[in-house]
Amino acid sequence: MPETTSFDVIIPARYASSRLPGKPLADIGGRPMVQRVYERARQSSAERVIVATDDMRVAEAVGAFGGEVCMTSAEHASGTDRLQEVAANLGLAADRILVNVQGDEPLIPPAVIDQVAGNLAATPAAGVATLAEPIRNLADFRNPNIVKVVAAESGLARYFSRAPIPWPRDAFAAELDSLPAGLEPRRHIGIYAYRVALLDRFVGWPVAPLEQFESLEQLRFLYHDEHIHVADATEEVPGGVDTEADLHRMRELLND
Repeated sequence: MPETTSFDVIIPARYASSRLPGKPLADIGGRPMVQRVYERARQSSAERVIVATDDMRVAEAVGAFGGEVCMTSAEHASGTDRLQEVAANLGLAADRILVNVQGDEPLIPPAVIDQVAGNLAATPAAGVATLAEPIRNLADFRNPNIVKVVAAESGLARYFSRAPIPWPRDAFAAELDSLPAGLEPRRHIGIYAYRVALLDRFVGWPVAPLEQFESLEQLRFLYHDEHIHVADATEEVPGGVDTEADLHRMRELLND
Protein backbone atom coordinates (compact mmCIF):
# COMPACT_ATOMS: atom_id res chain seq x y z
CA MET A 1 0.00 0.00 0.00
CA PRO A 2 1.38 3.45 -0.84
CA GLU A 3 2.71 5.24 2.22
CA THR A 4 0.52 8.23 1.39
CA THR A 5 -2.73 6.26 1.62
CA SER A 6 -4.80 7.67 4.46
CA PHE A 7 -8.04 6.01 5.45
CA ASP A 8 -10.44 5.13 8.24
CA VAL A 9 -12.25 1.87 9.00
CA ILE A 10 -15.97 1.75 9.75
CA ILE A 11 -17.41 -1.45 11.26
CA PRO A 12 -21.21 -1.66 10.87
CA ALA A 13 -22.55 -3.69 13.81
CA ARG A 14 -26.31 -4.23 13.78
CA TYR A 15 -27.75 -5.96 16.84
CA ALA A 16 -30.92 -7.31 15.23
CA SER A 17 -29.40 -9.85 12.85
CA SER A 18 -32.20 -12.02 11.43
CA ARG A 19 -30.22 -15.28 11.59
CA LEU A 20 -28.22 -14.61 14.75
CA PRO A 21 -29.75 -11.89 16.98
CA GLY A 22 -27.25 -10.07 19.16
CA LYS A 23 -24.40 -11.26 16.94
CA PRO A 24 -21.98 -8.35 17.62
CA LEU A 25 -22.05 -9.21 21.33
CA ALA A 26 -21.61 -12.97 20.92
CA ASP A 27 -18.85 -14.09 23.26
CA ILE A 28 -15.74 -15.50 21.57
CA GLY A 29 -13.00 -16.48 23.98
CA GLY A 30 -14.08 -13.97 26.61
CA ARG A 31 -14.51 -11.02 24.25
CA PRO A 32 -17.53 -9.88 22.23
CA MET A 33 -17.24 -10.48 18.52
CA VAL A 34 -17.30 -6.75 17.73
CA GLN A 35 -14.19 -6.32 19.89
CA ARG A 36 -12.41 -9.10 17.99
CA VAL A 37 -13.17 -7.33 14.69
CA TYR A 38 -12.17 -3.94 16.13
CA GLU A 39 -8.82 -5.29 17.33
CA ARG A 40 -8.07 -6.72 13.90
CA ALA A 41 -8.92 -3.39 12.26
CA ARG A 42 -6.66 -1.53 14.71
CA GLN A 43 -3.77 -3.67 13.48
CA SER A 44 -4.22 -2.21 9.99
CA SER A 45 -2.83 1.16 8.92
CA ALA A 46 -6.18 2.90 9.46
CA GLU A 47 -5.92 6.23 11.21
CA ARG A 48 -9.25 5.69 12.91
CA VAL A 49 -11.53 2.72 13.56
CA ILE A 50 -15.18 3.40 14.33
CA VAL A 51 -18.01 1.00 15.14
CA ALA A 52 -21.33 2.14 13.63
CA THR A 53 -24.37 0.76 15.41
CA ASP A 54 -28.05 1.43 16.04
CA ASP A 55 -28.18 -0.27 19.43
CA MET A 56 -27.04 1.06 22.81
CA ARG A 57 -26.07 -2.44 23.96
CA VAL A 58 -23.45 -2.58 21.22
CA ALA A 59 -22.38 1.01 21.89
CA GLU A 60 -21.89 0.28 25.59
CA ALA A 61 -19.86 -2.85 24.83
CA VAL A 62 -17.60 -0.89 22.47
CA GLY A 63 -17.17 1.85 25.06
CA ALA A 64 -16.27 -0.75 27.67
CA PHE A 65 -13.23 -1.93 25.69
CA GLY A 66 -12.21 1.62 24.78
CA GLY A 67 -13.38 1.65 21.17
CA GLU A 68 -14.88 4.56 19.26
CA VAL A 69 -18.56 4.29 18.38
CA CYS A 70 -20.99 6.30 16.26
CA MET A 71 -24.74 5.87 16.74
CA THR A 72 -26.69 5.57 13.50
CA SER A 73 -30.31 5.14 12.41
CA ALA A 74 -32.09 1.81 12.84
CA GLU A 75 -33.79 2.34 9.47
CA HIS A 76 -30.80 1.71 7.20
CA ALA A 77 -31.29 -0.93 4.54
CA SER A 78 -27.57 -1.69 4.29
CA GLY A 79 -24.18 -1.22 5.85
CA THR A 80 -23.29 1.20 3.05
CA ASP A 81 -26.09 3.54 4.14
CA ARG A 82 -24.78 3.30 7.69
CA LEU A 83 -21.27 4.23 6.51
CA GLN A 84 -22.58 7.30 4.76
CA GLU A 85 -24.35 8.46 7.92
CA VAL A 86 -21.10 8.11 9.89
CA ALA A 87 -19.23 10.13 7.25
CA ALA A 88 -21.90 12.83 7.38
CA ASN A 89 -22.01 12.90 11.20
CA LEU A 90 -18.23 13.29 11.38
CA GLY A 91 -18.04 15.83 8.55
CA LEU A 92 -15.48 13.78 6.62
CA ALA A 93 -13.99 15.24 3.44
CA ALA A 94 -15.42 14.18 0.09
CA ASP A 95 -12.18 12.46 -0.95
CA ARG A 96 -11.69 10.60 2.35
CA ILE A 97 -11.33 6.84 1.94
CA LEU A 98 -13.42 4.63 4.21
CA VAL A 99 -13.05 0.86 4.45
CA ASN A 100 -16.15 -1.10 5.39
CA VAL A 101 -15.11 -4.06 7.54
CA GLN A 102 -18.00 -6.39 8.32
CA GLY A 103 -18.76 -6.69 12.03
CA ASP A 104 -19.00 -10.47 11.82
CA GLU A 105 -15.45 -11.20 10.59
CA PRO A 106 -13.28 -11.62 13.69
CA LEU A 107 -10.51 -13.23 11.64
CA ILE A 108 -10.21 -10.49 8.98
CA PRO A 109 -6.49 -10.11 8.15
CA PRO A 110 -5.28 -6.52 8.74
CA ALA A 111 -3.22 -6.78 5.53
CA VAL A 112 -6.31 -7.02 3.31
CA ILE A 113 -7.78 -3.91 4.96
CA ASP A 114 -4.63 -2.05 3.95
CA GLN A 115 -4.72 -3.68 0.52
CA VAL A 116 -8.24 -2.59 -0.42
CA ALA A 117 -7.62 1.00 0.77
CA GLY A 118 -4.37 1.14 -1.18
CA ASN A 119 -5.99 -0.25 -4.31
CA LEU A 120 -8.65 2.45 -4.27
CA ALA A 121 -6.07 5.19 -3.67
CA ALA A 122 -4.03 3.89 -6.60
CA THR A 123 -7.02 3.72 -8.98
CA PRO A 124 -8.46 7.22 -9.55
CA ALA A 125 -10.93 5.84 -12.12
CA ALA A 126 -12.67 3.75 -9.45
CA GLY A 127 -15.00 4.97 -6.76
CA VAL A 128 -15.01 1.62 -4.97
CA ALA A 129 -12.44 -1.13 -4.40
CA THR A 130 -13.04 -4.67 -3.24
CA LEU A 131 -11.32 -8.06 -3.19
CA ALA A 132 -11.78 -11.58 -4.51
CA GLU A 133 -10.24 -15.03 -4.26
CA PRO A 134 -10.14 -18.12 -6.50
CA ILE A 135 -13.02 -20.61 -6.53
CA ARG A 136 -11.48 -24.06 -6.56
CA ASN A 137 -14.39 -26.50 -6.75
CA LEU A 138 -17.56 -27.02 -8.73
CA ALA A 139 -19.89 -26.94 -5.71
CA ASP A 140 -18.77 -23.45 -4.73
CA PHE A 141 -19.00 -22.29 -8.35
CA ARG A 142 -22.63 -23.39 -8.52
CA ASN A 143 -23.55 -22.16 -5.01
CA PRO A 144 -25.77 -19.04 -5.25
CA ASN A 145 -24.67 -17.96 -1.76
CA ILE A 146 -21.13 -17.53 -3.08
CA VAL A 147 -21.01 -14.36 -5.14
CA LYS A 148 -18.93 -14.49 -8.31
CA VAL A 149 -17.17 -11.55 -9.97
CA VAL A 150 -15.79 -11.05 -13.47
CA ALA A 151 -13.23 -8.28 -14.06
CA ALA A 152 -11.49 -6.71 -17.04
CA GLU A 153 -7.74 -6.69 -17.63
CA SER A 154 -7.70 -3.25 -16.00
CA GLY A 155 -8.90 -4.75 -12.73
CA LEU A 156 -12.27 -3.03 -12.99
CA ALA A 157 -15.26 -5.26 -12.26
CA ARG A 158 -17.62 -6.01 -15.12
CA TYR A 159 -20.31 -7.92 -13.21
CA PHE A 160 -21.14 -9.63 -9.92
CA SER A 161 -23.59 -12.50 -9.81
CA ARG A 162 -24.92 -15.34 -7.71
CA ALA A 163 -24.95 -17.37 -10.92
CA PRO A 164 -21.85 -19.31 -12.05
CA ILE A 165 -19.91 -16.84 -14.20
CA PRO A 166 -18.12 -17.06 -16.55
CA TRP A 167 -20.22 -19.96 -17.84
CA PRO A 168 -18.07 -22.62 -19.58
CA ARG A 169 -20.57 -23.48 -22.31
CA ASP A 170 -18.83 -26.31 -24.08
CA ALA A 171 -17.43 -27.97 -20.96
CA PHE A 172 -20.80 -27.89 -19.21
CA ALA A 173 -22.52 -29.43 -22.19
CA ALA A 174 -21.04 -32.65 -20.86
CA GLU A 175 -21.42 -34.09 -17.39
CA LEU A 176 -18.66 -32.68 -15.19
CA ASP A 177 -17.80 -33.33 -11.57
CA SER A 178 -15.08 -30.69 -11.37
CA LEU A 179 -14.22 -27.28 -12.79
CA PRO A 180 -12.97 -27.50 -16.39
CA ALA A 181 -9.26 -26.92 -16.97
CA GLY A 182 -8.38 -23.29 -17.56
CA LEU A 183 -11.49 -21.84 -15.91
CA GLU A 184 -10.50 -19.42 -13.14
CA PRO A 185 -13.68 -18.16 -11.47
CA ARG A 186 -13.43 -15.67 -8.61
CA ARG A 187 -15.39 -15.42 -5.38
CA HIS A 188 -16.16 -11.91 -4.24
CA ILE A 189 -15.00 -11.06 -0.71
CA GLY A 190 -17.27 -8.56 1.03
CA ILE A 191 -14.77 -5.89 2.05
CA TYR A 192 -15.04 -2.47 0.39
CA ALA A 193 -13.17 0.82 0.25
CA TYR A 194 -15.16 3.91 -0.77
CA ARG A 195 -14.63 7.60 -1.24
CA VAL A 196 -17.08 9.65 0.82
CA ALA A 197 -18.35 11.59 -2.22
CA LEU A 198 -19.55 8.35 -3.83
CA LEU A 199 -21.28 7.24 -0.63
CA ASP A 200 -23.16 10.54 -0.67
CA ARG A 201 -24.37 9.82 -4.20
CA PHE A 202 -25.16 6.19 -3.45
CA VAL A 203 -27.73 6.93 -0.74
CA GLY A 204 -29.66 9.13 -3.18
CA TRP A 205 -30.06 6.36 -5.75
CA PRO A 206 -33.05 4.01 -5.73
CA VAL A 207 -32.45 0.27 -5.72
CA ALA A 208 -31.28 -0.69 -9.22
CA PRO A 209 -33.13 -3.38 -11.20
CA LEU A 210 -30.04 -5.63 -11.36
CA GLU A 211 -29.49 -5.18 -7.63
CA GLN A 212 -33.09 -6.10 -6.88
CA PHE A 213 -32.97 -9.36 -8.83
CA GLU A 214 -29.54 -10.51 -7.65
CA SER A 215 -29.84 -9.07 -4.13
CA LEU A 216 -26.36 -7.62 -4.55
CA GLU A 217 -25.91 -4.04 -3.45
CA GLN A 218 -22.67 -3.52 -5.41
CA LEU A 219 -24.64 -3.74 -8.66
CA ARG A 220 -26.13 -0.34 -7.86
CA PHE A 221 -22.69 1.20 -8.45
CA LEU A 222 -22.23 -0.58 -11.79
CA TYR A 223 -25.76 0.37 -12.86
CA HIS A 224 -24.80 4.03 -12.38
CA ASP A 225 -21.50 3.62 -14.29
CA GLU A 226 -19.32 3.81 -11.19
CA HIS A 227 -16.20 1.67 -11.49
CA ILE A 228 -15.34 -0.98 -8.90
CA HIS A 229 -11.71 -2.11 -8.68
CA VAL A 230 -11.25 -5.77 -7.79
CA ALA A 231 -8.08 -7.72 -7.03
CA ASP A 232 -7.26 -11.05 -5.44
CA ALA A 233 -6.69 -10.73 -1.71
CA THR A 234 -3.05 -10.96 -0.64
CA GLU A 235 -4.05 -13.21 2.26
CA GLU A 236 -6.79 -15.78 2.69
CA VAL A 237 -9.92 -14.25 4.22
CA PRO A 238 -11.71 -16.75 6.49
CA GLY A 239 -15.50 -16.77 6.41
CA GLY A 240 -17.54 -14.65 8.78
CA VAL A 241 -20.20 -15.59 11.32
CA ASP A 242 -23.72 -15.96 9.94
CA THR A 243 -25.08 -18.94 11.88
CA GLU A 244 -24.78 -20.73 15.23
CA ALA A 245 -22.54 -23.28 13.53
CA ASP A 246 -20.23 -20.49 12.30
CA LEU A 247 -20.12 -19.07 15.82
CA HIS A 248 -19.20 -22.45 17.29
CA ARG A 249 -16.43 -22.85 14.72
CA MET A 250 -15.09 -19.38 15.49
CA ARG A 251 -15.09 -20.08 19.22
CA GLU A 252 -13.03 -23.18 18.65
CA LEU A 253 -10.53 -21.22 16.56
CA LEU A 254 -10.21 -18.22 18.88
CA ASN A 255 -10.86 -19.61 22.34
CA ASP A 256 -7.95 -18.35 24.38
